[in-house]
Amino acid sequence: MSSESGGRFTDLLGMRVVAASPDRAVVEWEVTPQQHQPYGIAHGGVYCTAVETAASWGAALWYGERGKVVGVSNTTDFLRSAREGVLTATATPVHRGRSQQLWQVEVTDSATRLVARGQVRLQNLAAAAKLGT
Repeated sequence: MSSESGGRFTDLLGMRVVAASPDRAVVEWEVTPQQHQPYGIAHGGVYCTAVETAASWGAALWYGERGKVVGVSNTTDFLRSAREGVLTATATPVHRGRSQQLWQVEVTDSATRLVARGQVRLQNLAAAAKLGT
């Protein structure tokens, strides 16, 4: 995976990978009015995207040359609203097995307050040639 996403969904949200290793991945973005839901706060789907993006980066780096990883479950809890500011999603592994991985992600604001927390289960795919077809 490249941190240069080349026009993907996360680019539309202004998300950027600021650190990534097989043991930890960090995604940052600034909350903008374009990301708000009708009540003027960040849409929950933005948090879900950040959670899955951070977990996917770490999982993919850990799985490496063995194949690809794809998310099969994303559970995100919204704990505090945000209207603006920079948010950070930090992913760490809970379990890394032969066929699946489970990653925990915490989303914090610039005051390091917990804004959202999620977990993503990812499938390890050794033979991913037909992925997306």
